[in-house]
Amino acid sequence: MQPVALPDGRRSDNEDERALVAALRRGDEDAFAEIVRRYGAPLLRLARTFVRDQAVAEDVVQETWLAVLNGIDRFEGRSSLKTWIFQILSNRAKTRAVRERRSAPFSALAGDDEDDEGAVDADRFLGVGDRWAGHWAAAPADWSRLPEERLLGQETLALVNAAIDQLPPRQAQVIMLRDVEGWPADEVSAALQISDGNQRILLHRARSKVRAALEQYLSEEGAAT
Repeated sequence: MQPVALPDGRRSDNEDERALVAALRRGDEDAFAEIVRRYGAPLLRLARTFVRDQAVAEDVVQETWLAVLNGIDRFEGRSSLKTWIFQILSNRAKTRAVRERRSAPFSALAGDDEDDEGAVDADRFLGVGDRWAGHWAAAPADWSRLPEERLLGQETLALVNAAIDQLPPRQAQVIMLRDVEGWPADEVSAALQISDGNQRILLHRARSKVRAALEQYLSEEGAAT
């Protein structure tokens, strides 16, 4: 299904979405194939941040698609179609995670990983009594001089993905949508149904942890060469 084009040849996202929703409501199989093509892979990646088992995550995605087909007539357009689909996935994945007992209870999930943890380990800063207490004891590594192929190598990217897998669920969900999928902050907040402030905190914590893992890897690799 081709996006709707404006008279000057530009594509209108709003017109494209309205046409897509209308086609879905008519039962157009090509329209359904299009949304599966667009969102199938990121839906599965998001589901894996709620449930660790691949088969369970795939079941959640299938449940989401069924809910989309059954609920498309009730879609009111208050959010984008994409956000609405990911909200459905988020809600079903939360429920499934509790059922599978593979993550925290629902009440903890709803708390958005709010705790008192620091984004950066305290031992990275100078302690009380030092003239420069609270300042970096060892500043973050400067990666600007590293070769691009080293930063973007398969082993490095695999390490980043592994670090994301180790994050608390909410942090993993936010960094996956923001930094892996490239979503803007407001869409992430809407899809995960969290506040903008909470989204910023979770993203900062997640990025700090992933950076720490990457920093350790690059320093160890540099020492070995």
